[in-house]
Amino acid sequence: MSDLQISAQVLNDLRSTLSRISNDLDGACRQLRNADASGVGADPLVNRVHDFADEWHYGIGQIGKHADDCVSMLDTISKKFDETDQNLKSALTKQA
Repeated sequence: MSDLQISAQVLNDLRSTLSRISNDLDGACRQLRNADASGVGADPLVNRVHDFADEWHYGIGQIGKHADDCVSMLDTISKKFDETDQNLKSALTKQA
């Protein structure tokens, strides 16, 4: 049988990284949405650039959403571990 060890610092670092990724992706989405494709040339090429930007905007948005979902799950995990630690501490204190 093995012990399960979760470091609060590791969870916090992972949460911070995922939050930062989500914020960075949000910024990239805004930049793509506001990009001026008129400088690339003829209208068919401009349209293709806009289509590309729309597809990337969607994909980046999905990745950001999943990063946000992971942050929420990490918050839930952290809360449950804190509750479990408190319950264990209470149980051990009562036995002592």
